[in-house]
Amino acid sequence: MNFRRTEPPFLIAEIGINHNGDLNIAKQLIDLAFSCGCNAVKFQKRDVDQVYSREELSMSRENPFGSTNEDLKRHLEFGVEEYDEINRYCNELGIDWFASAWDPLSQDFLRRYDIKYNKVASPMLNLTDLIEKIAEEGKHTFVSTGMSTLEEIDRAVDIFHRYNCSFELMHCNSSYPTENGNANLRVIQTLKNRYQCPVGFSGHEKGIQITLAAVALGLSSVERHITLDKYMYGSDQLASLPPSSLTKLSSLIEIIHNSMGDGEKFIREEEKAPRDKLSKPCWSLPQT
Repeated sequence: MNFRRTEPPFLIAEIGINHNGDLNIAKQLIDLAFSCGCNAVKFQKRDVDQVYSREELSMSRENPFGSTNEDLKRHLEFGVEEYDEINRYCNELGIDWFASAWDPLSQDFLRRYDIKYNKVASPMLNLTDLIEKIAEEGKHTFVSTGMSTLEEIDRAVDIFHRYNCSFELMHCNSSYPTENGNANLRVIQTLKNRYQCPVGFSGHEKGIQITLAAVALGLSSVERHITLDKYMYGSDQLASLPPSSLTKLSSLIEIIHNSMGDGEKFIREEEKAPRDKLSKPCWSLPQT
């Protein structure tokens, strides 16, 4: 494809931690997103010691990188060297990148890069200090709303209004993967009506049908996790799109968006010839 979408929905390829701590895998995922016409790739940034307690880190957890939860979490976390290269590589390709910070120190870390966007992940929606730190930057922010109440969303929205920071909400179900029957896509309209703001969709379902249905409801953005192989190690892989699915999703989003039209009803130019031909049946012609 190799085009960047210029009209909504803004398509975000969530790499997250599907790179498994390997910068080469991260670059392959960036290449995939770029080739499929995605507007941006997104990562996740954590300060392991801020996000997890010592008790949680010390728990036994067999994984490819060690035998404890700490071994896994530290291996998955990119630092300055990796993000410097991600920043260089994305700039060279011409695709935007950003990340969801899971703690204030990680948001400080991201400030060293000239990135256009911020992201509030669903688990962070109640962290007022973090949201204020994000909003004070004034960058357009994608706000996921999984596992939250309307009152919790109200508080986050109030912060973005108070800082006069551009934002959009993203409907989300925070189960991995999300069962199709739990997608509850009508919430998209609920969010539009309540907050009078752009609304996107962050999907965690296995396929692409639910995302396409959401696009037909009118979205400002779409975010999906991507992977090189759904059967790679990692908790997010099964809810991620492999290359063939991402390619198909991007193409179908374009078709659906172009088919929605402007909502105005009148006789279209392409309808005039069929109208002239078909609206005068022989039984209505005068008899001779």
